[in-house]
Amino acid sequence: MTWQKRWLRLTHVFFVILLLVQLLPDRSAKETAQGALIIFAIAVEVLTLLASAFIKRQESLALLLDIVGFIYVLLTVWSLATAKFNILNDVLFPAPGRVLAQFAEDREKILVNIASSLGITIEGFLLAAVVAVPLGLFLGWNARLGGAATYISKFFSSIPPIVYIPYGIALLPTFRSVSVFVIFLATFWPVFAGTMSGVLNVDRRIVDSAKVLNVSKPEMLFSVILPASLAQIFLGCNQGLSVSFILLTSAEMIGARDGMGYYVKYYSDFGDYTRTITGLLVIGIVVIAVTFLFNKLQQYLLRWKR
Repeated sequence: MTWQKRWLRLTHVFFVILLLVQLLPDRSAKETAQGALIIFAIAVEVLTLLASAFIKRQESLALLLDIVGFIYVLLTVWSLATAKFNILNDVLFPAPGRVLAQFAEDREKILVNIASSLGITIEGFLLAAVVAVPLGLFLGWNARLGGAATYISKFFSSIPPIVYIPYGIALLPTFRSVSVFVIFLATFWPVFAGTMSGVLNVDRRIVDSAKVLNVSKPEMLFSVILPASLAQIFLGCNQGLSVSFILLTSAEMIGARDGMGYYVKYYSDFGDYTRTITGLLVIGIVVIAVTFLFNKLQQYLLRWKR
């Protein structure tokens, strides 16, 4: 990769534009915390330059620079619409510097809420996967049971898991257990359906070859069928993971005392839209980070298919 492709990129022009925009006078009556935005932009640019020096693949570097460039453009437009020209209501739409400063101020509280939300999500997700994958393997392998289970899973998966919250509150001892139960339901059916779909679509030549070798049924299920079904299983897991975060946030906004959904709901009730937007951005970042790590795990486990 040439030094021009590594260093002379449009992303760095967007960074300079963002800094130049900060030289315009503020028209917002609210505090804009312009310094927090400048510090954040410089930190992102420094990290980007460091990453550019070590990334070897041109595609990976292009992806990084595109994401960072989008962040610069977003912050520039956001600054112009709020702090610089006051086009948007500065109560409902605080300047980006105020949001970044609020994040720095509430970082300990935010980290505690992130840990709570992630703990519930991981617990419910893993519990659902541990139950759904073996059950899907067994029912998918049995043609008669698998046909009936397919329609049953379609019926139950069509019911939004959030409607079970009132029953969970009435039957379970804590709201955390209710949240885990909702995440379990949100994840179970996509993983179960994905597992059965993977089993039903396994190449019959693979199964026939294993039968010729007199492979036992447990070995057939977990050493032959399971690896061949992993792509569909991960597809179901991705669907369940995406829905889990949406439902968890909704559940936390109903009756929780911690978590990012509670953070957003609590401060929105008091009209603190700076913290509300901060919470929304944090939720988005956490979901992207978890999805990215899960996709990396998927690529590692399915590396043999390349």
